[in-house]
Amino acid sequence: MRASFRIGRIAGVPVGVNWSVLVIFGLIAWALSAQQFPAAYPDRPTWQYVVAGLSAAVAFFVGLLAHEVSHAIVAKRNGLEVGGITLWLFGGVAELRGEARTPGAELRIAGVGPLVSLILGLAFGGLAAIAALVGTGDGSLLVGALAWLGGINVLLAVFNVLPAAPLDGGRLLRAAVWKWSGDRTKASVVAARAGWVLGILLIVFGLWQFFTGVGFGGIWLALIGWFLISAAGAEEQQARIGQVLQGVRVGDVMTPQPQSVTGSVSVADFVDHYLFAYRHTTLPLTEGDRPVGLVTLDRVRDVAADARGATTLEEVSCRADELVLAHPEEPLTDLLPRLNECADGRALVVVEGRLVGIVSPSDISRAVQRASVRQ
Repeated sequence: MRASFRIGRIAGVPVGVNWSVLVIFGLIAWALSAQQFPAAYPDRPTWQYVVAGLSAAVAFFVGLLAHEVSHAIVAKRNGLEVGGITLWLFGGVAELRGEARTPGAELRIAGVGPLVSLILGLAFGGLAAIAALVGTGDGSLLVGALAWLGGINVLLAVFNVLPAAPLDGGRLLRAAVWKWSGDRTKASVVAARAGWVLGILLIVFGLWQFFTGVGFGGIWLALIGWFLISAAGAEEQQARIGQVLQGVRVGDVMTPQPQSVTGSVSVADFVDHYLFAYRHTTLPLTEGDRPVGLVTLDRVRDVAADARGATTLEEVSCRADELVLAHPEEPLTDLLPRLNECADGRALVVVEGRLVGIVSPSDISRAVQRASVRQ
């Protein structure tokens, strides 16, 4: 999930927010301030409901961020790189680069998130109990907000430990099966299949709720179920591809010494003199032999024909900080999870900062076909 904008760094990890967060933030704030709080605590000024709803929604997303930051910190302590944290419609995601080396590391990385959510839930619940004991007058609305935060964080912890990928519980299941069987691919497939089953159940239950008039919450459950099915299917496919590509290095599949271009070249010049002169539809932008960007046919196509003469490749390319970089000796399976980042499924291969190759989806496809013949 790509961030629409960055909000800073926590523990050295970039943190971003996708625009879809605004949707769920608005829904939560509206539901609390316009429905739940007025029904539970009537006859209060409207501004109090609004402040309580907005405050609870902000605290909820801070809790989600704490959940993902804990994953990132433990992952880094277990030798994994973290590309960033993104909050989006269905919660948050920590972009881990590579796989846990052992079942124990998988267990620690996956388990810390629900644990943090549970601790937050108990803490908010405790604060609600204290506020109920010492508060007077309008303090009951504060109790309601704290109690809601306590309940939603505990619910988040419980939901996340359901044994189904891509939830944290799916990672815990994978760690257990991996430890028991010694086969990480088998463990990944088991967790993915469990995610598929949970997704189906959520869709069926959600649609049943909607059509029996329980409310639009059923549609939300169905959407979550659809997301689980999609994500679980992608994880199973990735696990099977990873098994086929075991032992293959980035240098084994890359296209060496790719043609490059400077960012100052106009899009019109690129189309006229570069695009059809080479068989590639993707060219790295370089300064000397150092990669500073990447331009693809799709990005060029999005520029209007009458604007191409005044638009440079630098303006439409992936920037240097968005590139997916790899080393020739890196296992190809470690690179695969990172290929959905800005660079449209491509990775640039560098040695000491110098561009030495490029990996494209067609390179990956050929590697899979060759590796499958050997099995």
